[in-house]
Amino acid sequence: MEAIRTRRSVGLSQGDVPRETIAELIDTATLAPNHKLTQPWRFAVVTGSARERLGDVWGREAAAGIDPAKQAAVQEGEARKPLRAPAVIVVAAKTDPNPVTAEEDFAATAAVVQNLLLAAHAKGLSAAWKTGKITSSPGVKSFLGFDAGDRIIAMVYLGAEGKEEPGPRDRRVATTITWLDEAGVPA
Repeated sequence: MEAIRTRRSVGLSQGDVPRETIAELIDTATLAPNHKLTQPWRFAVVTGSARERLGDVWGREAAAGIDPAKQAAVQEGEARKPLRAPAVIVVAAKTDPNPVTAEEDFAATAAVVQNLLLAAHAKGLSAAWKTGKITSSPGVKSFLGFDAGDRIIAMVYLGAEGKEEPGPRDRRVATTITWLDEAGVPA
């Protein structure tokens, strides 16, 4: 309960995380519930200069097809995103042709990402779950070794420590709950 309550996303991190620690985090994360045990998750761990190469692909993909006057600025800005942390763990789900299985696999892979964040927090590491339209980029998927049909669920930025202090959470839990009584009507 404490790990869930105290974990926060930290968008900028510093300090390398050993490869063995990242492997342990991923191994632990895959203990997530998974209907039919399809194990649909795939991981690409991007560190060192590979982050710059990912950034080159990311920037080109993000700038493609936009106003030529804005392309250079967009490409440059997007290319810097993988440099937010010493490691980027990209988590994807295989997409099953059966839509029900595909949805279950998406949910299971999202649970893996949450486990990954909680495991990193338990180790005192800094992490953040990011997404965006770049997650559907064919060039990015290809660079990472994913299949075109794979669905990128998260770009997890990981470092030994945060370079910024996370902000407070705005929570309105009471307004998201509907209680039903024994008769099945809202109480």
